[in-house]
Amino acid sequence: MRALITGITGFAGSHLADYILETHPEVEVYGLVRWRSRMENIRHILDRVHLQEADLKDMVSMKKALAEIEPDRIFHLAAQSFVPTSWRCPGETFATNSIGQVNLFEAVLDLGLTPRIQIAGSSEEYGLVHPDEVPMKETNPLRPLSPYAVSKVAQDLLGYQYFMSYGLHVVRTRGFNHTGPRRGEVFICSNFAHQIVEIEKKLRDPVLFVGNLEAKRDFTDVRDVVRAYWLSLEKGEAGEVYNIGTGVAYSAQEILDKLLALTEADVRIEVDPLRLRPSDVMILLSDCSKFRTISGWEPRIPFEQSLQDLLEYWRERL
Repeated sequence: MRALITGITGFAGSHLADYILETHPEVEVYGLVRWRSRMENIRHILDRVHLQEADLKDMVSMKKALAEIEPDRIFHLAAQSFVPTSWRCPGETFATNSIGQVNLFEAVLDLGLTPRIQIAGSSEEYGLVHPDEVPMKETNPLRPLSPYAVSKVAQDLLGYQYFMSYGLHVVRTRGFNHTGPRRGEVFICSNFAHQIVEIEKKLRDPVLFVGNLEAKRDFTDVRDVVRAYWLSLEKGEAGEVYNIGTGVAYSAQEILDKLLALTEADVRIEVDPLRLRPSDVMILLSDCSKFRTISGWEPRIPFEQSLQDLLEYWRERL
């Protein structure tokens, strides 16, 4: 079997490659990269994966890559995934996320391939959630509140449309927030951890900058999330959509408190207005009973362990 991971050099993509190599050694792992892709997340497995240069926004390169790989499974993780960037670059966000997925689907159809395809959606698709709509089921209305979220809704619905129109075996997942080692510095848990380690190592003044500390998010360890991605194509039904989360939400203040409890550094907290969004989703809390029922998946790694591992990740690198 051949498994193709778009976004293999990224956070979740690299962990998914690790998971497949460790638990399914019979599977050949392929990944799409661009000439400017950073390789640090997969440097330890470069001799065990097959990389193909292609760009989701370039149909010619996509068809060439897929024709050569002929994948049995496609895990579509590549995306512009940072919400604040989508406010500054909405066109680029849509080009990468939405049009890029159209190119992937069209290449599959043109080549006559029949892979199972997982689309990594986001809980941000739910957007504005009313108090009586929590925890959030897959049937919740989608009221996206950022260009990123709208682009993910487009990906989600394109997945459904290509399943209905062309019979593509597409399974959509809506992952709630995930964190752990290798998480990019711009994302909240990793950003807090990065700042704390900089303070520990006397690389900055003992001031930790924050944004909105009231918003609540449902965090799952990335190593549990990628296991769910694999199971979505093993156990999930084509055309269906599944939430992936823990069912527990923490406020940004609670996350900060947990991280500060893991350091001896003396830290002062300051709000940075630049970290505040034009509109923010106040709570994302999953009901993932649908996915757990069909797959048997359960998160295994406690949130506190994810934060500890994230701190250690930055302590090794700074």
